[in-house]
Amino acid sequence: MEIEVLKNKKVSELREIAKTFQLEGFDKMKKAELIEALTRSGPTVPQGEMLSENKTGTEYKEAVPAEKATKERESRPEKTKKFEKEKKEATDIKETREVREAETVKKEVKEAETVKKEVKEAETVKEEAAEKESPSAQEKKIQGPREDRPEVEGILEIAEGGFGFLRFHNFLTSDKDIYVSPSQIRRFNLKTGDKIKGITRRPNEGEKFGALLYVNTVNGDEPGVAIRRPDFDDLTPIFPNQRISLESGATELSMRLIDIVAPIGKGQRGLIVAPPKAGKTVLLKKVANSIEKIYPEIEMIVLLVDERPEEVTDMQRSIGGEVIYSTFDELPQNHVKVAEMVLARAQRLVEHGKDVVILLDSITRLARAYNLVIPPTGRTLSGGLDPGALHKPKKFFGAARKMEEGGSITILATALVETGSRMDDVIFEEFKGTGNMELHLDRKLSEKRIFPAINLNKSGTRREDLLMSQDELEAIWTMRRAMANIGTQEVTENIIDQLAHTKNNADFIQIIKKTKLES
Repeated sequence: MEIEVLKNKKVSELREIAKTFQLEGFDKMKKAELIEALTRSGPTVPQGEMLSENKTGTEYKEAVPAEKATKERESRPEKTKKFEKEKKEATDIKETREVREAETVKKEVKEAETVKKEVKEAETVKEEAAEKESPSAQEKKIQGPREDRPEVEGILEIAEGGFGFLRFHNFLTSDKDIYVSPSQIRRFNLKTGDKIKGITRRPNEGEKFGALLYVNTVNGDEPGVAIRRPDFDDLTPIFPNQRISLESGATELSMRLIDIVAPIGKGQRGLIVAPPKAGKTVLLKKVANSIEKIYPEIEMIVLLVDERPEEVTDMQRSIGGEVIYSTFDELPQNHVKVAEMVLARAQRLVEHGKDVVILLDSITRLARAYNLVIPPTGRTLSGGLDPGALHKPKKFFGAARKMEEGGSITILATALVETGSRMDDVIFEEFKGTGNMELHLDRKLSEKRIFPAINLNKSGTRREDLLMSQDELEAIWTMRRAMANIGTQEVTENIIDQLAHTKNNADFIQIIKKTKLES
């Protein structure tokens, strides 16, 4: 190609010519480089034909024969062809790899979604099977108690957080307590005071308490009964109309006299008013033994608050029922806690339709304990008693009632009088009108060793006509009319003598009807 002709061309025209010859990198070359590259490419125009100086690159391209262009392309260096081939192969490989990777990712996502769907379906089937599974099948899974999963029975106490613990000794906190989860409490409608029997596990590393795994019984019934039971506050209280007869033998004069003078019914709220050394503890012990002997189906709880330790031991050895105690050397908080746990326990039993008898010694000491633990209200009654301290003891005593739907709580509580403390007298006066049965013990009779030292004039039961037959009522009215004109000591001695000479109360009633007591 003529160098002079090329020199007369513009850079743009030279690049058009270079493009026609398919020179590599022509778009980055300068004019001199373009001329040199075109010169090296050899003649591209047939002989006899000269390019005019005004001919453009496009015109030149049109002038080039097709076969000449093909020849020029074939004459390119082998290195350029090889590079283009490798570049094309690399592009194809890259595209193929990207397609494969996209297909792999798509496949993995699809498989993950399938697995997730299968797991969700399996969990749904498992939950439905667990809901439909019978208690017997669940129990079979537990396989009963084992060495590492012992069976225990304790009283539930629910904390503020919704969880609970099974208490064992005296309803108080100990290291042997068992943790109960909130889910179990909600599932079985458990409450404070429930007696739970179930399978437990040992505490794991870092845990202080064992945990409840499976509930076998609640208050001796199936767990399903606890779910459907009514609430204690929703039950209807009525007057006691089922009598609890304490007469267990001819020699038990105390029990026979109580049956005549102040009969006790299921749901009775009785107050035993006693000065010191009048024999109230012995009387409570005899009442407990009589009820235990005649009515084994009645749940009996003896609650000793602020009592002497030796009295506790004597009571535990004398009766077979449950004895819950808090001795006078313990903190007032313990007195309060055992009383509240006993009340909750009794309420849970009544919700199951059972009859409960609580023998409390004494309600005076319980009120004293509450007087020490409650926040001060700013007012004080005579004797240093805070009015707010009487609320919880009244709630305890007021829980005694006969339920129309079934079940009852009978409470016989002792109240101390003539102790020389003004506070004790105030407590007695506050509780005086709350009970529906009162039994007064007389210190003068006890000093003269006349037992039982019962003041017959002051003792009695409200609505005794619901508990006694017509013959018994007439005999009692005859006795009381005669006692109005005779001193307490003489009347008591006369009645005790008559009881000692009869085998049972029925014979005594017949004697009273035939012969009136002389004034």
